[in-house]
Amino acid sequence: MTSASANENCLGWAARDPSGVLSPYEFNRRAVSSDDVLLDIAFCGMCFADVIWTRNILGTSKYPLAPGHEITGIVREVGTDVKHFKVGDHVGVGTYVNSCRECEYCCDALEVHCSEGAINTFDGIDVDGTVTKGGYSSYIVVNERYCFRIPENYPLASAAPLLCAGITVYTPMIRHNMNQPGKSLGVVGLGGLGHLAVKFGKAFGLKVTVFSTSISKREEALNLLGADKFVISSDEQQMMALSKSFDFIINTASGDIPFDTYLSLLKTAGVLVLVGFPSEVKFIPGNLILGMKSIVGSVTGGTKQTQEMLDFCASHKIYPEIEIVPIQYVNEALERLIKKDVKYRFVIDVANSLK
Repeated sequence: MTSASANENCLGWAARDPSGVLSPYEFNRRAVSSDDVLLDIAFCGMCFADVIWTRNILGTSKYPLAPGHEITGIVREVGTDVKHFKVGDHVGVGTYVNSCRECEYCCDALEVHCSEGAINTFDGIDVDGTVTKGGYSSYIVVNERYCFRIPENYPLASAAPLLCAGITVYTPMIRHNMNQPGKSLGVVGLGGLGHLAVKFGKAFGLKVTVFSTSISKREEALNLLGADKFVISSDEQQMMALSKSFDFIINTASGDIPFDTYLSLLKTAGVLVLVGFPSEVKFIPGNLILGMKSIVGSVTGGTKQTQEMLDFCASHKIYPEIEIVPIQYVNEALERLIKKDVKYRFVIDVANSLK
């Protein structure tokens, strides 16, 4: 199927080189095929991945690069075979826009782990050979399988960070049974991911402790986010006092942490989940083996679980803490993101600022 929108210019902001500086950019999206959804983008969350890719930190970036993979908006057009969406629906798009749909992981709705490699929402190679462009743009065309329904009562701006930050912490919490009321959860780091881990933990009925190196985060951890306890992780006495007291710990920080110290805080059979990216994982094997403990990793999540998380947030009134900015502010926002100067997620008001 061809689309009237096929040749319409898409407005966006893109980096042209590893300086990472973004500026206005026009490009074409692919035509809407029979199973595609075209959505006008209303909001796009800003993730640290946007910094990594625009600045070519991994050495694989393809320019011009329009980032953004926490996308929400309103359906403008659907293909003839689309079954789950209609014009006017509130929808979201997360970190990937396609996968093989045939491997064991795709068949188990774990498309992010596709054996052929999920196609990233930006800087991936799409089915038509073009480089994908993300949510710092006016609209996007996505196969309906990789599009999510945003409950009508849930604000589109608030939904955006859930599509990366939210699902990144929700997925391992469900997989490792961190939703048992009365159990104890430690959250390492209190940024975009960490603050949502606290909110999910409280919604699951857990006793939540925040670990941070910054005393300045104590007030918000306890009073804004509802954590039960706040611990300065560099204070050896505070840490030793918590020995063998946690069922689960989720590390959302990307800086290096003392793994042996955190393993000592876990109960027998406790689980330490990594969703941040420390430079190394180093620990004494006996500290893992003798307590029957686990260190596991996790990335975002599959399509089924992403939809489940969105519905859970709507029904439990879980909202990320966000700062809404115009697209003209993205370069300053990315600099602030690097300095961790945000509480707790930037969200671009694409619809009202991208002209």
